[in-house]
Amino acid sequence: MSLERIALISDIHGNLTALEAVLDDIAARGIRRIINLGDTAGKGPRGDEAVIRCREVCEVSVRGNWDDFLAGIPDDGPPEMVWWRDELSEASRKWLSELPLSLDLELSGRRIRLFHASAESPHVRVHFHHTPEQFAGMFENTAMTGDGPLPDVVGYGDIHDAYIESEDGRTLFNVGSVGNPLDEPTPSYVILEGGASASDPFGVQFVRVPYDIEAEIAVAEARDMPARDVWAVELRTAVFRGRQA
Repeated sequence: MSLERIALISDIHGNLTALEAVLDDIAARGIRRIINLGDTAGKGPRGDEAVIRCREVCEVSVRGNWDDFLAGIPDDGPPEMVWWRDELSEASRKWLSELPLSLDLELSGRRIRLFHASAESPHVRVHFHHTPEQFAGMFENTAMTGDGPLPDVVGYGDIHDAYIESEDGRTLFNVGSVGNPLDEPTPSYVILEGGASASDPFGVQFVRVPYDIEAEIAVAEARDMPARDVWAVELRTAVFRGRQA
């Protein structure tokens, strides 16, 4: 039996050290298909390099909230936002802003839908602790997702908090974050495994990949990146900057 394996990554946020560690792990497992669920740049020091790598290795990338708004940051916007905007080349900004918002695929008879944050918008967040209505909404057809067959399985990013939940025959999972994990400091990605037939096994596997956090923090220091102090705390502790003392 030959099963397909697809690696799902998300929320790299310009952390090239973490991205390369995850890509090395994916390659070591012999996985050739990679899908990126968005927020490739912003927050970290090497968004442009991360975009270039994702354009090289990812079969598809979908648009995240940062991908969507970075190019539109005005010159008089917050200094850190202007820095992250200007750190990207014009070609990278254009590529990010034109990415699709949703992707449908099928494995082992499961209809799988992938997007960044929710079926409504890359800017509408659904946390790990959500309502039954929010759960149901992730499986609906919307103006963003189109009117294809309703999914049985939905995977997303955005919240930097990996989890999986099944209810009434539907499975919702979050892949976590490669470059800015906020559940624990170790990057997370997901491997989907399945086949062409509904009788083939289906799997959702979470993988954690350690990397050199201090090396990435040193890059932010060397490039004099704004907000690098709170970025460093997030990388070391997985404590979101809004919750730091």
